[in-house]
Amino acid sequence: MLSRLMDFLTACWRRRSSSDGKGGSEVTGRKEGLLWYKDAGQHLFGEYSMAVVQANNLLEDQSQIESGPLSLLDTGPYGTFVGVYDGHGGPETSRYVCDHLFQHLKRFASEQKSMSEEVIRKAYQATEEGFLSVVTKQWPMNPQIAAVGSCCLVGVICGGILYIANLGDSRAVLGRVVRATGEVLAIQLSSEHNVARESVRQEMHSLHPDDSKIVVLKHNVWRVKGLIQISRSIGDVYLKKAEFNKEPLYAKFRVREGFKRPILSSDPSISVHEIQQHDQFLIFASDGLWEHLSNQDAVDIVQNNPHNGIARRLIKAALQEAAKKREMRYSDLKKIDRGVRRHFHDDITVVVVFLDSNLVSRASSVRGPPLSVRGGGIPLPSRTLAPCAAPMET
Repeated sequence: MLSRLMDFLTACWRRRSSSDGKGGSEVTGRKEGLLWYKDAGQHLFGEYSMAVVQANNLLEDQSQIESGPLSLLDTGPYGTFVGVYDGHGGPETSRYVCDHLFQHLKRFASEQKSMSEEVIRKAYQATEEGFLSVVTKQWPMNPQIAAVGSCCLVGVICGGILYIANLGDSRAVLGRVVRATGEVLAIQLSSEHNVARESVRQEMHSLHPDDSKIVVLKHNVWRVKGLIQISRSIGDVYLKKAEFNKEPLYAKFRVREGFKRPILSSDPSISVHEIQQHDQFLIFASDGLWEHLSNQDAVDIVQNNPHNGIARRLIKAALQEAAKKREMRYSDLKKIDRGVRRHFHDDITVVVVFLDSNLVSRASSVRGPPLSVRGGGIPLPSRTLAPCAAPMET
């Protein structure tokens, strides 16, 4: 009996020591220069791979994968949650979203006792309202936080259903096998809110019919009020609440003519998909990846290479394209330090989630140990905001 107890305690100690985050453990990921990666892991419905490369002085991208209970109830629902949060103007909003959005989702799912589009929308709204409270409190001593925001891409797999929610221009792409030919097609699942797209410019004009300059071409780039490329986000309070669009906010962020209604929206686009047997994998990534790779290029890379390390492989492919555009070698690009690196590419976050059709089909009965991983490898106390950096135009 005693020997069995010692074996059990030893096994527990080994499991604990392998997941305490020390020595670059595979549970929390590894770092290699400006690259953080977790090459392989298991979520409820298959394998996953994550990677993040930093370009800004402070990493503005945040990401997470949560798998297991999606509510506070023992009865479920159970599933996998993926979040990619591409910050701009600083890391404060994306870090806040990473700390709070999933917790709000669990709370609302507990109230409804299920997962739904309404649960996700409420979680977004609560996160936006929470960050507004932070800005309100910090405004007297740190007014520039009003000009910090984040895109927010979320995927939830639950009960054989895939929910995709998005604010901004991060993207979710599905790899689906065509039965007749065996090829894998790229299917974009997320709607993007970037005024580089004509449909988004038209939407902004229809929402603001009295403002002929709601979208302007500045330095050959379309921007909302000449300031920002995205039309929906968490944060960016200076373009949602007029009381924060005034001194002492930097003059370059102030809208001269003022405004009476929010210029930007925090209402996510949400789509719902029933997962098919021939759906192979999902790629969630910030726009830094899609600046250099097409949807089909990314899907082809995932399809034609081993699962292990595939997120890191996608980032390498994007950086190779970035180097090629600057007529430089990839090896030389990797030597450039953060900050200066931003002139060559953005922070890039990639999460690849594989779908095991056998596990997805048994979604109601699949259980496993809870998984919680954050990309970037930056240990931050919960609910802590970083010192506010001087905002940059986005």
